[in-house]
Amino acid sequence: MNIKRDTFFEILRFGVVGVIATAIHYGVYYLLHDMIDVNLAYTTGYVVSFVVNYLLSARYTFKKQTSVKNGIGFMGAHAFNYLLQVSLLNLFMWLGVDKTFAPIPVYCVAIPTNFLIVRFVFHRK
Repeated sequence: MNIKRDTFFEILRFGVVGVIATAIHYGVYYLLHDMIDVNLAYTTGYVVSFVVNYLLSARYTFKKQTSVKNGIGFMGAHAFNYLLQVSLLNLFMWLGVDKTFAPIPVYCVAIPTNFLIVRFVFHRK
């Protein structure tokens, strides 16, 4: 077992899942952000992408079975991640970033942070 090689491919798979989840999140947000409150649109997108993200992260990225234990850990990691993202979204809009594009810098900060937390959830003993 080559740990560096395994970690590289795990990061690569995380990237693929992240692109899918982020596209779903942003797509839902984009469709809703002019119709409802921006935070509600962001949250709705987050919830939809969360379900897909969990299933793909468990099975594809980390090669684990879904379980109550890793599901609860995943929810905990994403609770922190959600609060980070909503805070950053509002910060970037407050700084003048248009609400249409404000999620993009949010993702740049939150996705690497989320990888570290979620990786811990799926690899802890």
